[in-house]
Amino acid sequence: PFGLLLTKLAGTTDLRSIGSGNIGATNVLRTGRKDLAAATLLLDALKGTAAVMIGGLIGNAPEPAMIAGLGAFLGHIFPVWLKFRGGKGVATYVGLLLGLVPVMLAVFAAIWIGLAYLTRYSSLSALVATAASPVVLWFLGHEKVALLFLVLTVITWWKHSANISRLLSGTESKIGS
Repeated sequence: PFGLLLTKLAGTTDLRSIGSGNIGATNVLRTGRKDLAAATLLLDALKGTAAVMIGGLIGNAPEPAMIAGLGAFLGHIFPVWLKFRGGKGVATYVGLLLGLVPVMLAVFAAIWIGLAYLTRYSSLSALVATAASPVVLWFLGHEKVALLFLVLTVITWWKHSANISRLLSGTESKIGS
């Protein structure tokens, strides 16, 4: 849990006691430490990329890399050492995209950045970008990877259920507020 580790090392408030209580980069940003939020985003993403790269060493087929990526994603969301209460998985999701189909990082980023600029909602941007990813992957001919990301998207949306409720009720906090 890089967000938790970095904020603890920096001596900030316990990340789980502020904002959403989440251990991810968006909540780290609520500490006022943009540097720690950026580091959390990068490290959580690289966690996924590293898993995919190591899994890919097993063979030429994408399955070992995909299984390793799924493990990293689930391990981020349900870490044993935090009583299975981890992050929402968006940064790790992005890292898996980078490791499995690098061009998808640009697609995801374009959707996320564009929507975040227009709406100022990080959660909405992540939800739309994750929903688009399996569809784009399928059309790019990566059917197996698209199915993996369909599963990851469902889990990500489930982890964002409180955000979805707040978006629908108009009470979700915006980036910068």
